[in-house]
Formats: sequence, C-alpha cells, structure tokens
Amino acid sequence: MDKVKIIQVKKSILEDNDQDANKLREELNQDETIYINVMSSPGSGKTSIILKTIEYLHNKIHIGVMEADIDSDVDARTMQEHGIKTIQVHTGGMCHLDAEMSRQGLNELATDDLDVVILENVGNLVCPAEFDTGAHVNVVVLSVPEGDDKPLKYPLIFEKCDAVLINKIDAMPIFDFDMKRVKEHILKRNPKAAIFPVSATSGEGVKMWCDWILNQMCQTDRRDRPSDQEV
Repeated sequence: MDKVKIIQVKKSILEDNDQDANKLREELNQDETIYINVMSSPGSGKTSIILKTIEYLHNKIHIGVMEADIDSDVDARTMQEHGIKTIQVHTGGMCHLDAEMSRQGLNELATDDLDVVILENVGNLVCPAEFDTGAHVNVVVLSVPEGDDKPLKYPLIFEKCDAVLINKIDAMPIFDFDMKRVKEHILKRNPKAAIFPVSATSGEGVKMWCDWILNQMCQTDRRDRPSDQEV
C-alpha cells in the first residue's frame, strides 16, 4: 500500500479569517467543487458516516476526503484502503482548522477532478465551530451514546451547522436517548438545520442524507461528472 501523504499545516497569518474563508469559497466555486465540513466529538462515527456516504454516492460524483487530526494517520489510511482520494492534515496541536489551513490541505489534495471534498474536522464540539473553514456546508454528527442534551451544552456548533446527522440510531434501545427531544433541542438552536437520523452500520437514513447533498450541489449549479472511484 502506498504511504499516506501527510502535511503539517501552518497557523493562519491572516487577521480576518472570515474574509479568507469567503475567498476560499469563491475559489472552490470556480473549480466547481463543494466543500463539506463534518464536525463532532471523538467517537461519534464521523469516519464511518463518510465511508457510508461515499459508498452511496461513488457512482454519481467524485469525492475526496481531507482528514484533520492533531496527530496520526489512522483515518486517512482507512479512506485510502477503500480507494478514496485522501490527505491527512496535522494541525500542530490545534483543535480546529481555519480557512488558510483548509487552503493548504485542499491545494495538496488537488480538487480539479473532485465534485465534493469532505473535511473530517478534529474531534471536538467546541473549537471547530469557532472557525470558518471556507466550507460551503457545515455538518455536525451527534451519536446516540453521547446523549440528547448536547445541543443545549454545546450550542454554537449546532447554531453554525446546516445539517445534523444523528448517528448510531440502532443503539437507541440501549441508551436513554429521546429522538423527539433532541430534535427540539437542535431546532431551538437552529430552526433551519436539516436533521437526519442515520446508522453508519446498517445504512439506515443514509440515502436521505446523500440526496440532501446532491440537492445542495444542484442549488449551486455544480457539474455531474461520472465517477470511477472504487469503494
């Protein structure tokens, strides 16, 4: 197996990250690439959800993945084993990516042949929400074992997101998790958030989530290139 490519991103030197993020989005628009930022706490199932998403969409669009971690290349190796174009980004101890860090990673990944790039952000419910990465779409993965109170405890990340994936719904009988209550908590923070109960294990709910992604692409007039990506 080829060695995983790892880059050490440098801290952004731009004072206005929001301005840089807007510029990055414009650059990605020119490349006709949609950038999806996936955030969550560690262990929520981000990697599994991304794999399931690509499994469903691989014959429809080209997808690349950018894995952000403080250290290791575990997740990038997992993507690579499934034939997915990927790059590992080490954040130098920081618990988030900003727009300039994203640009460095995207440049190394190369987006010319990609319709979608999915960023698996550093596992954290606080820091990633505070920095605009330049993504077109921000997504939060909340797993059933974490509890239905997280939108109340970590409001910003839910306020900033466009969609929430409630993962591991097959484990609901084991945990004290109320789906109606968590949806109320999420919509209290963000009335516009799209909510998708899913299981990365069984695939339940993944089609609806993937159809939502395709709809986001249609809204931005992105091209529909055939894909030969293997999953």
